[in-house]
Amino acid sequence: MAQQETREGRLRPARRLTLADDVYESIKTLVMDHILPPGERVNIDALARELDVSPTPVREALARLEADGLVRKRPLSGYTTTPLLTRAEFDDLFEVRLLLECATAGRAADHASAEERQRISTEAAASIDVEAGDGYRRHAAFTALDATFHDLIAEVAGSPLLRDSITRLHSHLHLHRLYFPVTGAPDTNTEHQRIAAAIAAGDSDAATEAMRAHLIAARERHLPAFDQLPAPGAPRDPA
Repeated sequence: MAQQETREGRLRPARRLTLADDVYESIKTLVMDHILPPGERVNIDALARELDVSPTPVREALARLEADGLVRKRPLSGYTTTPLLTRAEFDDLFEVRLLLECATAGRAADHASAEERQRISTEAAASIDVEAGDGYRRHAAFTALDATFHDLIAEVAGSPLLRDSITRLHSHLHLHRLYFPVTGAPDTNTEHQRIAAAIAAGDSDAATEAMRAHLIAARERHLPAFDQLPAPGAPRDPA
């Protein structure tokens, strides 16, 4: 009963004018908040009834969520939510990010145009405070801004392959689904501004090191996730 009430509190009827996006965001919130638990089969018809829509936009939303890495589609069994990162996968993710994103920041400092440097500085200055309350909706805007900042650096680095490799990790969604370090948001904003300043100055070494320091600090901020994860099969309160 408690889980049903929590689910209903996060699920809202989709507005017709933005149907596809509303359905996508509604289901995404259920996944991020573990109301649809990790590894659980997704019931398309049940979600359609709850959102008061046909199954078609639900299927479309699930296809987008599959591209985000939040659900998986398997032949004959439909969609299931992806498992949470294990500690080994968490460590691998940050090792890969250190390899890719440090190089990307250095390249951005070397290759970005004046206009692109200004865009990065503007993005870094647009810090967003985490809203009060529980669940994914309180930090969705912060998560999006965080991901956008890193994607912009990858965009201006001049390597489509590097950018594609970073984008495919979906790092921010997976990390913030695992655990969101509320008190670390101001530190993230400050670290982004240091990276942006180094790129704006055209200092590739400083940009590389600023990104390295940011990722190492981010890794430390997310480590408490592994102290808070419930035992297999145990319920989890929304973060």
